[in-house]
Amino acid sequence: MSTAYHIALDVRFINSGTGTYAVKLLEYLQQIDHVNRYTVIVPEKDLDYWQPSVDNFTLLGVDIPMYSLREQFAYKKILDDLAPDLVHFVMPQQPLLYRGKKLTTIMDMTLLKTYNSDKNWLVYHIKQLVGKFVWKQVARSSDYLTAISENTKREYQEFTGVNDDKISVIYPAAEVLKGELASYEVPFSQFIIYVGQQPDYKNIRRLGDAHQKLLETHPDLGLVLVGRMNTDTQRNQDYFAAKGYKNIHFTGFIPDDQRDWLYTQAAAYVFPSLMEGFGLPPLEAMAYGTPVVSSNASCMPEILGEAAEYFDPLDTDSMAAAIERVLSGETLRSDLIQRGYTQVAKYSWQRLAKETHDVYMRLLKNEA
Repeated sequence: MSTAYHIALDVRFINSGTGTYAVKLLEYLQQIDHVNRYTVIVPEKDLDYWQPSVDNFTLLGVDIPMYSLREQFAYKKILDDLAPDLVHFVMPQQPLLYRGKKLTTIMDMTLLKTYNSDKNWLVYHIKQLVGKFVWKQVARSSDYLTAISENTKREYQEFTGVNDDKISVIYPAAEVLKGELASYEVPFSQFIIYVGQQPDYKNIRRLGDAHQKLLETHPDLGLVLVGRMNTDTQRNQDYFAAKGYKNIHFTGFIPDDQRDWLYTQAAAYVFPSLMEGFGLPPLEAMAYGTPVVSSNASCMPEILGEAAEYFDPLDTDSMAAAIERVLSGETLRSDLIQRGYTQVAKYSWQRLAKETHDVYMRLLKNEA
């Protein structure tokens, strides 16, 4: 009879921009593993955000801020008392003195490499210094690490010096929403779309600049920006208003069924980001048959392959020209749509869960 293990998953970011990773990992782990016991650690406020559907998965609410002294000591005590056989930290933020067996997933390096202009400069740079220390310690103290792209793996290795035998890549995926989509009233007959958060490194202002250039040849073209109205989003909206920009629409938060309907109606999905760990929204767009125009920076050529039309994200003329090629070139549009279907099919949430589960078992059996 096989041994039943107790595995804890720290997914305290489950209700955030990268929460899809956690939700999908949990969803498919439940299908794979009916033997081992799982404790899923989330903030108290998110106890209703995701619910287990099988008996061997339970939730534990923990309200301890990340990058805090309480995380280092109070959270360590919680984990010590829980006494799991393995903890999967789905982020580097963790109590450094915890000595149990652990796997850490590295999503991206944006915290260490970017600065958002709405943040207090001193506080943000102190956080970065703490982050750099934590991330280097995590490389040493983790029994194993996974990254969500080769680009992220390489950047993390360059920063920490961790060896190839201690880290591997397990790709996330994208999929279409199950069930019916719901329409959303758009004030444009033709529009390009961006979905996601809008901190500075997402490069939304240059996207707005490029869109205004396109109005010279496509005067009715809209730009639809989908995402929660927070400080970053509001600052971009104020920037566009101060510039007198036209035909830009912020949706604020909308349900997934409306978001995905917008994918299906858009003339193109544009991804201007300067830095990513994986870049999920362009793949979601591809899954819905939307042609993708993307930055050539960071991991994007790795993830999107030949299924996107690329541009230099620092050059608004390059961005506008790439979007124009997709808007005006019917053959290119058709090719991108077909390549997109092929590209997105290369990734699988079920495969991510299986490969992650395989790592769990190797670590628990001391084979990793």
